[in-house]
Amino acid sequence: MTTVAFQGEHGAYSEEAIRQHFGGEAQTLPCRSFEEIFAAVEGGRADFGVLPVENAVAGSINKAYDLLLAHDLRVSGEIYLPVRHHLLAPAGTRLEDIHTVRSHPQALAQCEDYLAAHGWRAEPWYDTAGSAKDLAAAPQPGVAVLASRLAAEIYGLQVLAADVQDRAWNVTRFFVIGYGEAEPQARMKTSLVFAVPHRPGALVACLDEFARRGLNLTKLESRPRRNRPWHYVFYLDCEGAWQEPRCAEALVGLLARAAFLKLLGSYPAAENPLTSAAVSPKAKIP
Repeated sequence: MTTVAFQGEHGAYSEEAIRQHFGGEAQTLPCRSFEEIFAAVEGGRADFGVLPVENAVAGSINKAYDLLLAHDLRVSGEIYLPVRHHLLAPAGTRLEDIHTVRSHPQALAQCEDYLAAHGWRAEPWYDTAGSAKDLAAAPQPGVAVLASRLAAEIYGLQVLAADVQDRAWNVTRFFVIGYGEAEPQARMKTSLVFAVPHRPGALVACLDEFARRGLNLTKLESRPRRNRPWHYVFYLDCEGAWQEPRCAEALVGLLARAAFLKLLGSYPAAENPLTSAAVSPKAKIP
């Protein structure tokens, strides 16, 4: 059985992403940190890791990208998961009993308007699923949590309200990381990181290697270089696989122009629910 490492407790959104991508056949391995995901794969305790890399509302998760640069695991897949926050409490709790809601700070921020409308106090917790686990183990009157429906099922909590996130487009993108290459498919993406020489036009020249070959870029973001203050690296996603002629030629051209280049991997492009159909601010993603 395939073992997949993720950050958080059982019932975390990362575990939902694993079920979406691998189906019910994968065994999941909870980890306390992103670093532990990499250690689990590198040490042979897991075959793959699933790592959140960006959220449609909150943006990129910088720690994840820093670790991708620091380690030699390959990206072999991507997952888009609509994040649906549910208000959970022990059985018998009524909505009017609630005065405090616990969850991870990001989850609380993503439901800020909902919590404010009810006048509830937000209490930060180390993890969404962890808040559900802890409340189930030690119920407190008037306390509820924000977590997934999977967490409600695992820890025996009641769903008081569903889909309470403030924005319908609250979607998180995950990378599947491990060793080896992904099997080529019709729609592929390539992720890489590079730095440019510190001179005028260097970045434009690097990006022109993709433009001249008609390769569409789906992400470009800069991050500070950890070993060189006020210098930057660029994380880039483009359509196509590195084995395809146009993409391979662009990478060779980029290698000649960049200060350094690291290929993170080529992988099948997942269906993004935010680009596959128009989403209005009031809409609920199916």
